[in-house]
Amino acid sequence: MGVVHFTLLCFILLHSWKIAAYNDEDWKKATATFTKDTDEGSLVTEGACGYGDIHKASYGKHSAGLSSILFNRGSACGACYEIRCVDHILWCVMGSPSIVVTATDFCAPNYGLSVDYGGWCNFPREHFEMSHAAFAQIAKSKADIVPVQYRRVKCQRSGGLKYTMSGNSHFYQVLVTNVGLDGEVVAMKVKGSRTGWIPMARNWGQNWHCNVNLQQQPLSFEVTVSSGKTLTSYNVAPANWQFSQTFEGKQFSE
Repeated sequence: MGVVHFTLLCFILLHSWKIAAYNDEDWKKATATFTKDTDEGSLVTEGACGYGDIHKASYGKHSAGLSSILFNRGSACGACYEIRCVDHILWCVMGSPSIVVTATDFCAPNYGLSVDYGGWCNFPREHFEMSHAAFAQIAKSKADIVPVQYRRVKCQRSGGLKYTMSGNSHFYQVLVTNVGLDGEVVAMKVKGSRTGWIPMARNWGQNWHCNVNLQQQPLSFEVTVSSGKTLTSYNVAPANWQFSQTFEGKQFSE
């Protein structure tokens, strides 16, 4: 009976080790710093994704700027990453807790500095420039740069996708925010009550545009995320919509 119990225990331990090893394979190596702006200025109120004030965009201070290879010319905007500090007993928070951040900005390279000293975001380095609030949950603020592990995770959002209008009578642009599931939008279409579905082009970040006059008609949107899932929200904006207004549509479900 003792042999049976020992064999069963070995099987359980081996199975558990395989599960742990598989989960660890999801994690990739990178580095992280935090913005030194005292008011979180460049990261929280601006950013290369076009979100503007990210508190209004519902991303709060759990946000990060991505190095070139991760940012991928803006296509990663809105994606969610789970990050944990590892392999540094002095700077990592005990237990290596993780935090989920949203990609809201681009961490520009500085080729005047080496990748090991200041050029953290130089290509092809994988690096996250986090808000101070987010960084402080995984590492001590005294640290300049820490080794981290990261992985893509599904974005958990409250409410539906939000569409903010801008442009003029011959140029229509919409900023899409609060995107759940994959977080990153790869294609968009818009439809007026007097048009068919019109493909939109990425202008920058998550701003999408088309050269069509869509005023004085209710608008519907079709959004496709990186996994290939598409969400259609009909009559999101009423016929009397105005530029600078924001409207809420449906949300992706798993």
